[in-house]
Amino acid sequence: MQQNSTVTEFILLGLTQDPLKQKMVFIIFLVFYMGTVVGNTLIIVTIKFSRTLGSPMYFFLFYLSFADSCFSTSTAPRLIVDALSKKNIISYNECMTQVFALHLFGCMEIFVLILMAVDRYVAICKPLRYPVIMRRQVCVILIILAWIGSFIHSTAQIVLALRLPFCGPNLIDHYCCDLQPLLKLACMDTYMINLLLVSNSGAICSSSFVILIISYFVILHSLRNHSAEGRKKALSTCTSHIIVVILFFGPCIFIYARPPTTFSMDKMVAVFYTIGTPFLNPIIYTLRNAEVKNAMKKLWHVKIMTE
Repeated sequence: MQQNSTVTEFILLGLTQDPLKQKMVFIIFLVFYMGTVVGNTLIIVTIKFSRTLGSPMYFFLFYLSFADSCFSTSTAPRLIVDALSKKNIISYNECMTQVFALHLFGCMEIFVLILMAVDRYVAICKPLRYPVIMRRQVCVILIILAWIGSFIHSTAQIVLALRLPFCGPNLIDHYCCDLQPLLKLACMDTYMINLLLVSNSGAICSSSFVILIISYFVILHSLRNHSAEGRKKALSTCTSHIIVVILFFGPCIFIYARPPTTFSMDKMVAVFYTIGTPFLNPIIYTLRNAEVKNAMKKLWHVKIMTE
């Protein structure tokens, strides 16, 4: 994998160099990561085995939870282990793999959020045609296209990363490998690569956010023609989606859709959307969704009774 580089490994500086704070980082993010895995796995299992959650919205939520778990796994375990390590060394190949995984599952999450918005738009604005438009075959094709799009995006990112020559410093002032911190170590003019980064990752984040906000504005505007009960149910579902969109895309746009500048808050912002958002998503979708909560109760009650 290694190209144009004399550096065979990097040293991740992590979130802090203070021993006491490192122990706090270990405890806090271990709890966050375990909560992410347990919460998203609970949603995945519930949707998989529940007979009441067969609609397209839950089909997409299944893949959102899967993407969340993988997205968090691409960074959190390394951050947790490094918090207790004296020298946080990551090999060149492992670093490039992390860049690929981070963008693959991050982009997949973006595409699934868009598909969930499309599903809500069709369900609320075109209810009579909803069963035809959002039939299972169409949903499967959309998910396959989302995976293909995510793979193309992450491949483009890894191609950019492999073009970077590293011939000197190998200290990455971050808790994970990503293109922004790697650009600062490259011994070349990175202006064009950063421009490509902004036009790729930055454009995907910004354009997707605008599309999602416009779509939910259209959806909410159309609710005035629905009954009070219908408005309440649709508003509850859409509110959950909007909260997730803002929590994910705000930090994402801040990191990727800007010129090559570094801020002291960059690492904490990155932590929020790589670890914080995947942790919060299961909480948001279960606490604000009566169908998911009821399905969980029924499913796990049946399992307990059968045992």
